[in-house]
Amino acid sequence: MADDRWLVVGLGNPGRQYANTRHNVGAEAVRTLADRLGLRLSSHRKLGGQAVDARPGGARATLMVPATYMNRSGDAVGRALSFYKLGLDRLIVCHDDLDLPVGVVRLKRGGGDGGHKGLGDIRRTVGANTLRVRIGIGRPHGPQDPGEYVLKPVARAERDDLDRALATAGEAVLDLIADGLEAAQNRGVGKGRAPPCRR
Repeated sequence: MADDRWLVVGLGNPGRQYANTRHNVGAEAVRTLADRLGLRLSSHRKLGGQAVDARPGGARATLMVPATYMNRSGDAVGRALSFYKLGLDRLIVCHDDLDLPVGVVRLKRGGGDGGHKGLGDIRRTVGANTLRVRIGIGRPHGPQDPGEYVLKPVARAERDDLDRALATAGEAVLDLIADGLEAAQNRGVGKGRAPPCRR
């Protein structure tokens, strides 16, 4: 029988050089949520990334950051889904979104990848009908290429807004697990029954 847990994946690129870039805010959101729950991600070879098991509100969830580069995210996600025998209905993907203003968080199921290499690879590998926590990073001003923009460090002026967005994204994940997409959207992102931090 399939495991009844959730798989929560934060997208990003591995390596210190990418740690503070806009493209890594999905991974940051999952690490922030783990920290809030008093947990720490560690290497999980069978999943192809860093992961930790959590019990938010009594539910079962695995929080994961793939060890693959962004454009191979589907490999790690596919391995994790297979390992736990989960369907797409149990997958939540946290990712950066150029089409939302900096710091805005929105929930969605499926849809296009908007040119996002990680989402695109997940769509090709396992399918598109995933729950998504979209974290706004805004678009570059002027002629800067979006592909270069997402790999730049988060600007100091944006850091506070993004830090708040990371916390909100984690609360949104807990709302999705507790109540589902429609209830979480109707209530407002991050305004559900998220359990308090244990520390």
